[in-house]
Amino acid sequence: MSETLAPPIPEFRPGTSDAEIEAAAARAERKRRLTVRFWQVLLLVVLLGGWELLARAKIIDVFFFSSPSAIAARLYQWITQGADGTPLWFHVWVTIEEALLGFFSGFILGILAGVALGRNRMASDVLTIYIKVFNSVPRVVLAPIFILLFGLGLTSKVALSFVMVFFIVFSNAFQGVREADRALIANARILGASKWQLTRSVIVPSAMSWIFASLHVSFGFAIVGAIVGEFVGARHGIGVLIQIAGGAFDTAGMYAAIVIIMVVALAAEYAVTIFENRLAKWRPVPLAETH
Repeated sequence: MSETLAPPIPEFRPGTSDAEIEAAAARAERKRRLTVRFWQVLLLVVLLGGWELLARAKIIDVFFFSSPSAIAARLYQWITQGADGTPLWFHVWVTIEEALLGFFSGFILGILAGVALGRNRMASDVLTIYIKVFNSVPRVVLAPIFILLFGLGLTSKVALSFVMVFFIVFSNAFQGVREADRALIANARILGASKWQLTRSVIVPSAMSWIFASLHVSFGFAIVGAIVGEFVGARHGIGVLIQIAGGAFDTAGMYAAIVIIMVVALAAEYAVTIFENRLAKWRPVPLAETH
């Protein structure tokens, strides 16, 4: 199956230099990227164009589904005139700030807790049952409790984002530590590595693939935590815009707020990918990229 999906390998004449081969490979890669972008843009145009046509032909009810043009108009209105009497950038920044604080605190503490328990068999055996109990509780139901504990301000949203991120990162870090290469650990011990050196130089690098896997999904959950907290009680934020639009039956406003969330999430995903590529240059190229 992988051979059928792989692009054809170009044939070079005898005596072709390495520079010519590399140049041909670079051109093929640029062509592949342009092809991918073309189909991505075409698919987006078809989806939005079809949506707009169905709405204008009244095949779908704009009261429930709105239309791309109405959503774009609402976004323009919010950008130029503000939303709910407040500049749009302030609502967006409030949500981003809550998500970022919850993300970084949950990510750092999740890694520390996962590595610590993964390295301590006794502690993990004792605490695993409690971790499973807390992890079984749907995090969104904690929003009213955090609102009561910390009020309508920043802290309650950060706390909810924190718990949304923490358990994802903790589980991946814990599993990554438990599945570290035993041969590498044994060799490091033979060479006289201390527990700290073993953890820093062998265990944590072995678990980085697991940790990076959680990195990509955890920021999305951090945004979910911030917005759910804003639903329950807040003065500003994207969640407040969705709540106000829903109360006024403003479908275009609800979709416009969702578009803003998607843009923020995509920007965060792009930033995380850049960070991951810079931090993990040691990783081999994925198999799909070697064809």
